[in-house]
Amino acid sequence: MKPISRRNLLQSLAATFPLPSLSAARKPNFLILFTDDQRFDTLRALGNREVRTPNMDRLVARGVSFTHASIMGGTIGAVCMPSRAMLLTGQTLFQVHDHMMAASPPAGMPRESYPAFPELLRKAGYETFGTGKWHNGPALYSRCFSQGANVFFGGMSDHLQVPVHDFDPSGRYGKERQAVATTFSSELFSDSAISFLRGRDKEKPFLSYVSYTSPHDPRMAPKRFADLYPPSKVSVPRNFLAQHPFDNGELRVRDEMLAPFPRTPEVIREHLAAYYAMITEVDFHIGRVLDELDRSGEADNTYVIFAADNGLAVGQHGLLGKQNLYDHSVRVPLVISGPGIPKGRSAPGLCYLLDACPTILEMAGIPAPPGIAGKSLGPVLRNQREKIRDELIFAYRHFQRGIRTDRWKLIEYNVAGKKTTQLFDLRKDPLEKEDLAGQPSYGETAGRLRALLQQRLREAGDRTELAAAAWPEFTR
Repeated sequence: MKPISRRNLLQSLAATFPLPSLSAARKPNFLILFTDDQRFDTLRALGNREVRTPNMDRLVARGVSFTHASIMGGTIGAVCMPSRAMLLTGQTLFQVHDHMMAASPPAGMPRESYPAFPELLRKAGYETFGTGKWHNGPALYSRCFSQGANVFFGGMSDHLQVPVHDFDPSGRYGKERQAVATTFSSELFSDSAISFLRGRDKEKPFLSYVSYTSPHDPRMAPKRFADLYPPSKVSVPRNFLAQHPFDNGELRVRDEMLAPFPRTPEVIREHLAAYYAMITEVDFHIGRVLDELDRSGEADNTYVIFAADNGLAVGQHGLLGKQNLYDHSVRVPLVISGPGIPKGRSAPGLCYLLDACPTILEMAGIPAPPGIAGKSLGPVLRNQREKIRDELIFAYRHFQRGIRTDRWKLIEYNVAGKKTTQLFDLRKDPLEKEDLAGQPSYGETAGRLRALLQQRLREAGDRTELAAAAWPEFTR
């Protein structure tokens, strides 16, 4: 057999993924910047001219923006918890519910059985550091990280009183070891990330996972950021409604109670102004981390993945929260930059946030675990394909299910036995304002999507039968 030349070997490796510094065989580093409740359309560089995001825009200019990235939804009101579990493991909503979140996992399946990408990087010799919001339990955190600081195991808190833990290599994170930080959350977590970059072991590749609690409420941005957004200057969403047109099953959840009913344009302007101020605040501190990465000399060998755990309505469709399947709540920002990544490119193909997991593993040269549901975005980053998925499915608790293609979105509701269907033509109606489900001329489209939704739900591990009188609640 003719031996493979070094040149052909490097070309073969580059075809798998454009790894940096192949001649030196250096493993790439990873910096994950993860925000909380940040909607997909809240970056200035991607079209929102009312919000100031110079550092997120810097990442957009440096990399590829996946403009139709979505989460799969949530089986609980705290959508961020399953969303983070999906990001970490590359598994579906139903898999992480059963095996990482359920009070009683299925027989023979221990809790947190899926490997997470930080855990796999750590096993491959990476120095792994985690700071900020975790929300997936101390046991999984301990498996994932060799270092950490200011770890927040909860879901939300006052940004000036975040209950945090110091890193403990033994994995003991009881309440008696908890302290309350008084530095604003984004500054606190960024300080921790910067300290890690300055003091890390330079002989090892690193993963730094920086998970912010901003812009999650309470929206209490420092004055210098709040002053940038007078409510009177903020636009009311074009799909604003005073109230949702029907009961979606979650109209009185905590998020929806943050403003009175019916909604008014004045109140929504106030909420949006505070929301944008929090986004600009976290953007500022993201910039500090990026500046330190540049100073470290490691930027050319570091992939930066910027994303958020879910979106937020903030006045759209008469809603405030994330407990729904409209685009404003399931679509998230996802920007990937780094060595070999095209600069300033937009990728409009459908993908999930959970697809970031196998993408990171591919970049690191680590095989993805068998049976992983996520699909690597590598072919899109390498310009080999425009998209990796033809449709996405969504679920919220036991009473909302949905599916979208490049053009259509179908949402099915079953609330206390009352069924409602919505159908939107997203090419003509990206704000999901005109429901076509009741028009006979769209009956065939709705039926085809409903059948495909049922098939894809079954494949993903959902037990819901859309024809059933009532759908089972997630108590398993």
